[in-house]
Amino acid sequence: MKILVTGGAGYIGSHTCFELIKAGYEVVVVDNLSNSCIEPLKRIENLTKTNISFHKLDIRNKDELIKVFEKNLIDGVIHFAGLKAVGESIENPIKYYDNNVTGTITLLTVMKKYDCKMFVFSSSATVYGNPHQVQVKEDFPLSSVNPYGRSKLIIENILEDIFESEKLWRFALLRYFNPIGAHQSGLIGEDPNGIPNNLLPFISKVAIGQFNKLSVFGGDYDTPDGTAIRDYIHVVDLAKAHVKALDYLNSKPQILKINLGTGQGYSVLEIVKAFELASGRHIPYEIVCRRNGDAPAYYADPTYAIETLGWKAEYGLREMCEDTWRWQMTNPEGYPK
Repeated sequence: MKILVTGGAGYIGSHTCFELIKAGYEVVVVDNLSNSCIEPLKRIENLTKTNISFHKLDIRNKDELIKVFEKNLIDGVIHFAGLKAVGESIENPIKYYDNNVTGTITLLTVMKKYDCKMFVFSSSATVYGNPHQVQVKEDFPLSSVNPYGRSKLIIENILEDIFESEKLWRFALLRYFNPIGAHQSGLIGEDPNGIPNNLLPFISKVAIGQFNKLSVFGGDYDTPDGTAIRDYIHVVDLAKAHVKALDYLNSKPQILKINLGTGQGYSVLEIVKAFELASGRHIPYEIVCRRNGDAPAYYADPTYAIETLGWKAEYGLREMCEDTWRWQMTNPEGYPK
């Protein structure tokens, strides 16, 4: 089967491309490279001894997207392409709705034109807003506290409406918790532009000396050490879940909504301590004010993913930190630009 991966040069997308190829899928990648580069795909080609068909384009460009479908008999799509910085989405919501929502609508329109109706969507636990219970289940009420999360929720609603109107579609809505880690080879990892928005890339850059200290947002939450608790999942586990979702969608038309997490919550300071052990480096940090909208704690209930996909996270916090540190040490400046 030939799978189109949008945003396939990005952090989660590139790891998923690797796992797809390992599983025997043929991969076609489209990416505008606004927050990524071509280098991880070259490294995947070297690791797998396989050629990846790459097309540099923005998925909002319908004419260029049509050319990709004209050249390739696409059996299914895994959709990662989208902007993901919460702070930026608050500052510039129009940009996020245009890129994330309009881009997805254009992609779905082209898919329908070519009768390609298998779609795995990179959603997010942000669609739960501030959950009323710590361990989050798929049937919890949905809401969002920022434009990034709302863009994900709008897309989920669009997919539900499409399925209601035409039940031949096969949809998987994968709601991630907090992806961290890197490929065990040390060749593929997270390479954010500028100052990292996510916790572990920032910690690793403090460890290597690129930043002086970590800012910890809030030290007075009702948690054991006062810092926020989240569910962190290894990016390789996450990538494997996408392959499982594709395999499952092959069985029949349906719409799946699945949490992807470990079911285990860790505080910010627990992550800092684990990374210190993995790296042998001290991580200076400073407690600063809370961020608006941050919940004290939440983590996934992974039961449905286990029962439905036969998928369960394999890697623990030690491996997540070790693999991140291996990536950072091997690539101190990230991918060559």
